[in-house]
Amino acid sequence: MLNSIPSPYSDFVAVAVIFVLIAVISFTIAFFFERKTQKQAQELEIEDDVKPPAETQEVIEDLDVAGDLEAVNEPIEEVPDIQGPELQTQTTQLSEELLETEPPPQEIYEEEEIKTEEIEEEPEVLIEPTEEVEETKEGLFARLRHGLSKTQAGLLGRLDEILSKREIDESLWDDFEETLIMSDLGVNTTMKLRENIETKLSKQSLSSAESITDTLKEEILEILRSAQGAPIKADVSPFVIMVAGVNGVGKTTTIGKLANMLKQDGRKVMVAAADTFRAAATEQLEVWSKRVGTDFIKGKSGGDPSSVAFDAVKAAEARGTDILIIDTAGRLHTKGNLMDELTKMKRIIRRELEGAPHETLLVLDATTGQNAVQQAKLFNEAIEVTGIVLTKLDGTAKGGVIVAIADELNIPVKYIGIGESLSDLREFNADEFVEALFYSGEEIVH
Repeated sequence: MLNSIPSPYSDFVAVAVIFVLIAVISFTIAFFFERKTQKQAQELEIEDDVKPPAETQEVIEDLDVAGDLEAVNEPIEEVPDIQGPELQTQTTQLSEELLETEPPPQEIYEEEEIKTEEIEEEPEVLIEPTEEVEETKEGLFARLRHGLSKTQAGLLGRLDEILSKREIDESLWDDFEETLIMSDLGVNTTMKLRENIETKLSKQSLSSAESITDTLKEEILEILRSAQGAPIKADVSPFVIMVAGVNGVGKTTTIGKLANMLKQDGRKVMVAAADTFRAAATEQLEVWSKRVGTDFIKGKSGGDPSSVAFDAVKAAEARGTDILIIDTAGRLHTKGNLMDELTKMKRIIRRELEGAPHETLLVLDATTGQNAVQQAKLFNEAIEVTGIVLTKLDGTAKGGVIVAIADELNIPVKYIGIGESLSDLREFNADEFVEALFYSGEEIVH
């Protein structure tokens, strides 16, 4: 065939044919190898699907299905035994092992008790020496004046503002009334004071602002002198003091300070916690009793308060106690049934000991202002209050409420609280109180 092709083209055709043959052969070889590779790959995939890897086979061979089921079921079968005597035996053995490695409970208890005693006695060590130094430096009057500083600033500060550089006229008297009412002297007492002062100034032909302040001081002193209560004598034994008051007035603290005051006079004092509704009140009173060093009586939580009072009277008689102070529940004066309970307690005390309780003290919070007057009225109707203890005078500008209490209730004011220290419960002295209230010196008590 190549010979039939003309000579000029024969060489070209031969080369082309050779290239075509080479291409066909190369394609055939490549196709063959590709098919072979695909076949091998398919065979490998089939092997992978049919035969798991060696590691997987080993895991499957080692896995005992029946054994695993038994292992799962075993805890379920043993549950009753765990909750039965075997557990108690194991627990007992474990407890014995723990006891062998830990200190005995008695040692721990004694150690805690020592720590508690140190905490309770620590305030005495800190308070008493400081108190003595402070009293020597300032004196009783200076301490009282410092305690009444807020009330003094409120009353006299406002009076100075309305009386300075003004003529005495109706508008001045209106401002005068407003100042006294704002100082918690009460409306009735304020009207009485204005009337008496106006009358005195008119008779003496006085018209200066200074004369109004001086006359006000005289009138307040007269009211407070009439209400000054005698200190507790305790002329019988046991002398029973019943203490009442709503929650938050400082009743428990007052009892602690009063017990300390009476003990300092050489009396044997017992404190009874008849507030059985508040465990915290009983615990706090017990701390005070230990701190002061008095006997202490308490009942069961939630028990009958009157039964605690009954037991306390019997215990005081048996132990030769000079003074028994009975705490009562911090009841609200608006709850009639609770007031009835106070009446019941007082009746039982009187039945067991003739003439008791010899004192019925009502603790009032000066910061409550005129509400303290309303409390006193209702408590007095229920239990015949024989003395008032007015607390927190150092923390308020409402100390004028003591004038309203003295004027409207005709109940003696026995004690006042002017600070946090043990000796800051003071026997009320009208002259000292008024002098401190109207003090105009330049000395500043820090």
